[in-house]
Amino acid sequence: MTYPLSISKDDINTLPLYVFNGTIILIESEKDALLAIADLKNETVLGFDTETRASFRKGERYPVALLQLATHTTSYLFRLNTFPMMKELADILANPTIVKAGVAVREDIKALQKRHPFTPHNVVDLSEIAKEKNILNLGLRGLTALFLKQRLSKNAQVSNWARQTLTPTQITYAACDAVASFSLYHALSK
Repeated sequence: MTYPLSISKDDINTLPLYVFNGTIILIESEKDALLAIADLKNETVLGFDTETRASFRKGERYPVALLQLATHTTSYLFRLNTFPMMKELADILANPTIVKAGVAVREDIKALQKRHPFTPHNVVDLSEIAKEKNILNLGLRGLTALFLKQRLSKNAQVSNWARQTLTPTQITYAACDAVASFSLYHALSK
C-alpha cells in the first residue's frame, strides 16, 4: 500500500469532514458502565482516547473526565467525573487479548491509573507505528487525513470535559476521535 508521508494543514482543510454514523453511548453511571463493559469484553480491537478539562494556569491539573472506547459501529463515552473508575473498566485496559489503539496514549494511561491502579496491556500508540513507517504527521488529525482521507474536527478539544452536561459538539468530537483511532489501527496494520 502506498501513502504519502505527510500532509499540510491547508490540504487537510480541503478534505471532507470525518463523520461517524454509528451509535454513541454516553455512560454516566456504574450500572450503564457494566452493560457497556459486557459488550467491550468480546472485542479484539478498541479505539482509545481520553479527555480532560483544559487547564490554563501553570501547575493546574484536572483528573480524566472522559474515557472513550470504540468499535467500528459504537463509541462508548465513559464520563469518569460522574462515577468512579471501576475495576471492571480497568480490567479492559489491562486485558492482553484486546488491543487498545490511540495516539499519544502514554499520558492517557498515566492519568487513568491515577483514577484506578492497573497494569496496561496491548495498548498501541498509533503515532509510534506511523513513525516506524517514516510518516511525518503523527497526530490523530494528520493520520486521519493521510489514511482515512477525511478531516477530523478539533473544535471541542479545549473545552470543559467535566461540565455537568456535555454539548452535542463535545459528544460528537469524543466519539469521532475514538472511532478514528479504531479505523487507523486497521489502516496502519496493513
